[in-house]
Amino acid sequence: MTQVLSKRTVAASTAYPPRILQFGTGNFLRAFIGPMVQALQAQTDFAGSLVMVKATNSPSRSYETLTAQDGYYHLWTRGVYEGQELDELQLITCASHCVHPYAAFEQFLALASVPELEFVVSNTTEAGIQFEPEDWPAGAPAHHFPGKLTQLLYARFQYFQGDPARGWVMLPCELIEANGQALRECVLQYATHWQLGKAFQEWINSANIFCDTLVDRIVPGFPQEEAAEAYERLGFVDQQLVVAEPYLLWAIEAPMEVRQRLPLDQIGMNVQFTERLAEYRTLKVRLLNGAHTAMVPVGLRTGFVAVGEFAEAATGRRFLEELLLGEIQPSLPHKQKEVQAYVASVLDRFHNPFIQHRLADIALNSIAKFRTRLWPSLRYHLERDGQAPPRLLQAFVALLLLYRGDVIALRDEAAHLEYFASVWTTFAGQERVDQLLGYTDGWGVNLRQYQRFCEQVGRALERIQ
Repeated sequence: MTQVLSKRTVAASTAYPPRILQFGTGNFLRAFIGPMVQALQAQTDFAGSLVMVKATNSPSRSYETLTAQDGYYHLWTRGVYEGQELDELQLITCASHCVHPYAAFEQFLALASVPELEFVVSNTTEAGIQFEPEDWPAGAPAHHFPGKLTQLLYARFQYFQGDPARGWVMLPCELIEANGQALRECVLQYATHWQLGKAFQEWINSANIFCDTLVDRIVPGFPQEEAAEAYERLGFVDQQLVVAEPYLLWAIEAPMEVRQRLPLDQIGMNVQFTERLAEYRTLKVRLLNGAHTAMVPVGLRTGFVAVGEFAEAATGRRFLEELLLGEIQPSLPHKQKEVQAYVASVLDRFHNPFIQHRLADIALNSIAKFRTRLWPSLRYHLERDGQAPPRLLQAFVALLLLYRGDVIALRDEAAHLEYFASVWTTFAGQERVDQLLGYTDGWGVNLRQYQRFCEQVGRALERIQ
């Protein structure tokens, strides 16, 4: 009979002091950062653990089950890597504990006084790194991640009396351009808005390091259909079991001292400290992530459930090839051979038979993802030709239709969901098109300025409806 996973049912790991603060308890960070910290503990003199912090107050079983399992979980790595099939279950025990800011704010704030803490990693999606001018939340966490981070940094600044040696190294994993610098600017905005003082702002700039990073790994999450098989192999019931592909990349722009203090490039896991981050980022975000974001509304509206299913179908494969090679490739500054090689690797990863990456899961925060992943490619064509090519148009129109909310339960910023619900129920015809394309808060630009594109979208919506 299988046991429930916890420190009581497996041999306790070495007790290391917490050195890494992880904002987010979701699938990606647990499949990405967890094994790295475990490898650091085993292969280097790092001698530190991580603390997992729940990033939002949205209902989720992840925090409760992680807490019940004492932060322990298994990573199931499956797929073909360098010609070899990999099927590995690894117990991850590197987390010291989990903290819920909304349920235990004082415990959350107390993290600021832990002297060993040095590093902050986060993955709050593209929508997570933003500034919201809220009042100082006395006795409660700020709404957005940068606000919570500012609260912690200010508490640390006060506790250690502005000691320049007590700053942190920020390593955000959100897929936005210059994510470290964007996070720094948000923190400074909060510091100014909350009137936390010039000395604190100077300490943010001088004592803390905000690194730009790029992450790459496909993590479909919990294997619903195969959980029983995994439990049988493990001998444990693990409700936080997470599946990932073998491929992994973390590219980091950071000063040499970060590389020395956090030797991630010494654990054999394709972590690269680089000065070419922009090149890595453009290829990955525009091609791999762009393909994900485009196929979500198209696939869901045509009955597909997972990435592999979509990529295996003739219509899906044709859609991806025409999108990536015919429409996104021309917008990239890279050499054609380099793009084609990367596209080939992306399609191979999509065809991984062991990975069932659900389209509904990728749909989280699709509006922000569109702006980051697909809008640069679409803008290239709109500014050159005044209109969208077929596959980018198809993806955009499908996204508009998805946000009617009648295909899946949408998960996005409340303001986005309310806006689209209002437009779809209040307007019709050309007026509806104008409202949808004029949503500057969503798209980051007023798309009505592209007249031919507006006409394309109008015709497509009329034809579909």
